[in-house]
Amino acid sequence: MSRYLNPYTDFGFKKLFGEDANKDLLIDFLNQLLPFRHQITELSFRNVEGIADLTHERKAIFDIHCQTQSGERIIVEMQKAKVNFFKDRSLFYSTFPIREQAKRGEWDFRLTPIYMIAILDFQYDEKEEKQKFLRSVKLKDQDGDVFYDKLNFKFLQMPLFNKRETELETRFDKWVYFLKKLESFDEIPAILKEPIFERAFEVAEIANMTPTQFAEYQESLLTYIEVKEVIKTAKDDGKREVAKEMKEDGVAIEKIVKYTGLSKEEIEEL
Repeated sequence: MSRYLNPYTDFGFKKLFGEDANKDLLIDFLNQLLPFRHQITELSFRNVEGIADLTHERKAIFDIHCQTQSGERIIVEMQKAKVNFFKDRSLFYSTFPIREQAKRGEWDFRLTPIYMIAILDFQYDEKEEKQKFLRSVKLKDQDGDVFYDKLNFKFLQMPLFNKRETELETRFDKWVYFLKKLESFDEIPAILKEPIFERAFEVAEIANMTPTQFAEYQESLLTYIEVKEVIKTAKDDGKREVAKEMKEDGVAIEKIVKYTGLSKEEIEEL
């Protein structure tokens, strides 16, 4: 078994970033993504009972809703599997902290800034030349000038982060590397031997869990594996169907291998 938990699990992500005792970890991580004027010194986790009940999505998606001392609303979400209409869903979720700012009686409609930060364990569909590990989005006009700067989206497509330990340059790089590689570490890498990361490794160490926490983590890990396996199976089935059609159309096996990623033996068996 791994020494450290999987941060892509519901339990793991919330253990690292969703507990009051570990707020310093979330603050440090978020401050690497936020502009200087919106740096966080303190935050509190908000009651999310008013959020729409999307229980059917809970196996693939979970969120942490925060509000800073100065009023900024921040949604941090992790998605374990690809979902339909990802961009639509992100915009929909951002409307909740917007509407919650409405005040009874006379109100001038002034809003506090909202940041939706999505850590994605998948790549959303885009042409390869347009793919970006970090995408920062604001409302802009036809000339590319910022029209409204209080609604911000930051999407991190974790599969697109490929920096090695020797290539890490910023604190942000280190956080992303930590999240992506955590479960595979046997010990703390030299480049992450800083107080904030040493704290994060301590929180993430499975040996430090209580029996109840360990049972919850195991259940969460099983759910994560099941979700990933369903996605993988769907992809494999799709590839086989495409390969079968290409084979029936007389396409050379070498080309089918190239375009589907299946082995020559797998294609010959179709």
